[in-house]
Amino acid sequence: MPEKVLFETERSLARAEIASYLRTVADNLEAGDPISLSAGDQSVTMDPPERPTFEVKAEREGPADAPGELSVEFELEWDENGGDDGGDLRIE
Repeated sequence: MPEKVLFETERSLARAEIASYLRTVADNLEAGDPISLSAGDQSVTMDPPERPTFEVKAEREGPADAPGELSVEFELEWDENGGDDGGDLRIE
């Protein structure tokens, strides 16, 4: 299925700034409100269903015998025609 990027931004931020963005997303999810993203001339508003799929991924990119790049990705995913049911997850 082809992918169309609706919004994308990447920048270096302090951990506290990242936590503030994530907290806003969490507050909107908990309240059942849409999530609005904007940066420069880009903007998108999305309204996740009651039970979207939540994907958490930890990755390491680069050669096995040298330093690489580490990442943690959080993704909400749902069909435009309805939500998917996810499994159990613990984050500590």
